Amino acid sequence: MKQFYLSFYCLILSFAAFAHEGGIKGHIQDSLSGSKLTGITIQVQESNLVTSSDFLGNFNFPEIKPGTYTLKVSGLGYETQTITVAVEEQKTTSITLYLLPGSFNLSEITITQDQGNTKTFQDITKLDIGLRPMRSSQDVLRLVPGLVIAQHAGGGKAEQIFLRGFDIDHGTDIRLSVDDMPVNMVSHAHGQGYADLHFLTPELIDNVNFNKGMYYANQGDFNTAGYANFNTKNYLDQSAVKFEAGMFDTYRAVGMFDLLGDSYKQKNQSAYISSEYMYTNGYFKSPQNFNRINLMGKYHGAIAKNKVLTVSASTFSSKWEASGQIPERAVKEGLITRFGSIDDKEGGKTSRSNINMKLVQQLDNDAMIKNQLFFINYNFLLFSNFTFFLNDSVNGDQIKQSENRNIYGYNGSYTINHHFGNTKLTTEAGVQLRYDDVNNIELSHTKQRKVTLDQLAFGQIDQFNGAVYLDETFRIADKFTINAGVRYDHFQFEYVNDLDTNYNRQVQSKGIASPKLSLFYNATKNLQVYVKGGTGFHSNDTRVVTAQNGQQILPRAFGSDLGVIVKPAKNLLVNAAAWIIDLEQEFVYVGDEAVVEAGGYTRRYGADLSVRYQVLKWLFIDTDVNYTVPRALNVSAEEAYIPLAPTLTSIGGITTIFKNGLQASVRYRMVGDRAANEMNTVTANGYTLFDAVINFKRPKYAIGLSAENLLNTEWNEAQFDTESRLKNETSSVSELHYTPGTPFFVKGSLTYYF
Repeated sequence: MKQFYLSFYCLILSFAAFAHEGGIKGHIQDSLSGSKLTGITIQVQESNLVTSSDFLGNFNFPEIKPGTYTLKVSGLGYETQTITVAVEEQKTTSITLYLLPGSFNLSEITITQDQGNTKTFQDITKLDIGLRPMRSSQDVLRLVPGLVIAQHAGGGKAEQIFLRGFDIDHGTDIRLSVDDMPVNMVSHAHGQGYADLHFLTPELIDNVNFNKGMYYANQGDFNTAGYANFNTKNYLDQSAVKFEAGMFDTYRAVGMFDLLGDSYKQKNQSAYISSEYMYTNGYFKSPQNFNRINLMGKYHGAIAKNKVLTVSASTFSSKWEASGQIPERAVKEGLITRFGSIDDKEGGKTSRSNINMKLVQQLDNDAMIKNQLFFINYNFLLFSNFTFFLNDSVNGDQIKQSENRNIYGYNGSYTINHHFGNTKLTTEAGVQLRYDDVNNIELSHTKQRKVTLDQLAFGQIDQFNGAVYLDETFRIADKFTINAGVRYDHFQFEYVNDLDTNYNRQVQSKGIASPKLSLFYNATKNLQVYVKGGTGFHSNDTRVVTAQNGQQILPRAFGSDLGVIVKPAKNLLVNAAAWIIDLEQEFVYVGDEAVVEAGGYTRRYGADLSVRYQVLKWLFIDTDVNYTVPRALNVSAEEAYIPLAPTLTSIGGITTIFKNGLQASVRYRMVGDRAANEMNTVTANGYTLFDAVINFKRPKYAIGLSAENLLNTEWNEAQFDTESRLKNETSSVSELHYTPGTPFFVKGSLTYYF
């Protein structure tokens, strides 16, 4: 049977190779910067043929009968262009197109086979990023429909993430990356999958490609609820310096400097450096003294015909003090205010340096090869106190978590397009390698940050993940698209517990296969129906793996989506989906206590709705509503609630964009009440907040004003049902502990372009 399928597939490829009769090849660039444009839609008006430009700005219609055709070329943020092309028999016509940047026009969006569910809603544009209040790149995550973040440790710690009924903690069930370089930290001192995006300067983000679910063969570890890949700019439109100042002693400066100039951009060569510094004391009674500095340099250019090299290097460091979460009773009894603290000696420091090199080459057969090498050096130190005097009534319960790690990685892929009659096939095969060398990973009981009272965990971790994947996309008769993929991941976990009397390197290995299948039906150019299904997983901490002898340590997720993308009117775009995710039994390493707990079987199901409406050329309305039912399985109904799992979330707003350079938006974000424990006897309170941004941009300067929490709503950002004991209490109390959310906050900015 295998030989039959292999022979049949070879026959398809052979037939496609000899079926070439005529065609159109093209290349698309930005007319001002000269940069190659990816994801631009090209339609043949005389037929149903539609495609989009690839990473190098190229597109191809390989089989077209001789004749004259009109191509419509469009992309969000660019003026639509039409061009007439003549095709001769047995010849390929080559063209180069230059698009002018233009206004955002929703009517230009066509729901095509090439774009559809993977592009229409999933690329966060520069427009979205520029018109949201943001203090760090973590805030960009809020633009993913249904995703909620919460900070509870002084601004320098990675945010807590919630999506599709998952309390993802700091990254266990969402895969995050920057320029295809991993953000999630495996076997981290604070928690599995810890994802800190503070090393990324928001102004350098070009777009964020994201998707929900685990249906994508090129996305591996942590891709259960979804993934998000931040893509940094390959070039700067202009050099700029930016200064910001806001309430609570908040100051920020950004510098972005183009090194080569416009003449090199026209030759597809660009290079820039950037710097960012931020300081704030925050709104807490105890000052945060938060400092963050980011430096980055990037080169992107064509080093040969159809060969593009991208090299970037960056470094980041931050340090901060934190007031930590507080118990409700302390505020009600008047011991502290909402913005006070029980232990203000929390805080920490962290740093990350990256080197990232990517080479993309297009071959003569239009196949594309991508090779990427990256290196990451990472350091982490955090002091926390969640229970105050529960375990140590004299010294308190402060803990220290720290580690030093190096990450070495490689991503490679080969992509080629084939044709068989009216069927267009795209094959992508890839290899992904990652090795984490984690040194001196520690959990200790400390006092005043200075004295180590007891080492609870201390050791060395080596973790390797190697993966291969195959992704096949069939586009049939301009109506049906089938995407089938499979990946196989192999892990090797090694741990040396330095607290053991005898040296003992514990080693476990495990592999997992993850099949994926998605079906898309384009009923019209304004309607697509899709069904997605597949499996994903997230790895567990190496200390869990060795403690459990490698059993049940790659918990698998099973999921499916049924959805529709529709344009009921030319300026209205709607995406609706119903979905379900089951997660297998897993063992979780609790980094705050150095213990292993069983997570249990869980099920989450729900519905997502996204709406984009362009009322006028200058007026936009958007909303995202997400409803989830998260439940634990194999337990009684009374104890089946999943703590902190969001059930109802929504974001949206109104945006205005005028030709004179004035832009403004008013946004809302809402999270409903949710259970804080398994029996729902404690409630994590929901909230609805309103934010606003107004910017005025001219060729040489820009001024801006942003405001968060316009109504000065009293709300809780991070919330936990925690057992704790205060200094003078004789017994412990279990109740809601929380970090108060940002009060009314205003920040102004001034940018100078040159």
